[in-house]
Amino acid sequence: MPMTGETVIQANKSPYNPQTLPAIYSMTAGDGAGSSPRGLGLLPEAPSTQDAQRGQLELRPPPAVNPGPYTIGVGDVVLLATPTTQSSVAELSGLLAAQNSREGYTVQDDGSINIPDVGRVRIAGLTIDEAEADLFQRLVGANIEPTFSLEIAEFNSRRVSIGGAVGNPTVLPITLTPLYLDEALAAAGSVSVGDLDMSSVRIYRDGTLYQIPLGDLYENARLQRTRLVDGDSIFVDTEFQLDRAESYFAQQIQLTQARLSGRSQALDELETEIDLRRANLDEARSNFETRLELDAVNQDYVYLSGEVERQGRYSLPFERKASLADAIFSESQGITRATGDVSQVYVLRASQNPREFGAVTAWHLDARNASNLTLAAKFELRPDDIVFVAPNPVTRWGRTVNQIVPSLILTPLNAALN
Repeated sequence: MPMTGETVIQANKSPYNPQTLPAIYSMTAGDGAGSSPRGLGLLPEAPSTQDAQRGQLELRPPPAVNPGPYTIGVGDVVLLATPTTQSSVAELSGLLAAQNSREGYTVQDDGSINIPDVGRVRIAGLTIDEAEADLFQRLVGANIEPTFSLEIAEFNSRRVSIGGAVGNPTVLPITLTPLYLDEALAAAGSVSVGDLDMSSVRIYRDGTLYQIPLGDLYENARLQRTRLVDGDSIFVDTEFQLDRAESYFAQQIQLTQARLSGRSQALDELETEIDLRRANLDEARSNFETRLELDAVNQDYVYLSGEVERQGRYSLPFERKASLADAIFSESQGITRATGDVSQVYVLRASQNPREFGAVTAWHLDARNASNLTLAAKFELRPDDIVFVAPNPVTRWGRTVNQIVPSLILTPLNAALN
């Protein structure tokens, strides 16, 4: 039948699922790699205080800061809540108060969370709104229902430490709501000093030591609402001398160095793990490509015959459908310009119905009209199709002459010799 728009649509209705590449070609070395951030341990004991003579305490408050909205950091645990329609006896009896499926993910050292069926999504350094927008795009790209909400369940990336003359030296997280000095002191068990005139609150921030005498702190509401930021170390000192506070801040510096050392080691381990994964993936892909070269992989083929540059088979690609144009315009298997008849290009396809054994459909493409080449680009090939290009009339006549002329010369010669 002639190849037209209607017959191309009919031919393409033949069912066919292209073969897929092994899963190793869609995996990356970072999939599943890494682990939760290492525990940072307890803070060292606050240094003891000693009696000292009263001196004039200078007020040196830290400058006002506005760090902006909270951004997600390494170590935070985010909660991904998606609606569920599952019903159970537990829900009907009221044992389950929530109607959502909630899953927690820890932000790993590389700033990403690993979501099943989606992969690694980097959210560190983003606000909740920005992270939700990125997750929405990734869920849509993975063909997953993008209806969800994102919450931060645990704030572990930004902290403030409090020590000295307080009821309970502790570490407080920076959360979505600002943390102020009076709230931090209250959370640490409040200040426990005998003499306000000898006591002060010292704040170590970005290499600078600030000082707020307790008398000034209690008299000035603005000082009480001093906003704290990530990395602040607060020490309530009951003496005028700075050596006790300096000892505490030295311990804080050592603790920070230990934390950085542990994180560096964790990053080195993660890099080594990713290198091993990458090597395994490269080896697996190389093995598959070697099997492909040795023809040890089950592939789908189309066969080219007639007046083509090289008769043989054309491998159908993985994960997509090839067209007739792909086969006849390939570099090594195109139509022979000197002998091929572009008006006689055929695609032969045998019936897949066992009851029609031997039945063949031949689609005829007349490529003399350049507009018909668009049909070749739309015509989808199927496994075991045969593409045949007939010789042009001059070629057929020349081959006939080549077969007849030797016999015309040799027959009289043989008669004369005999």
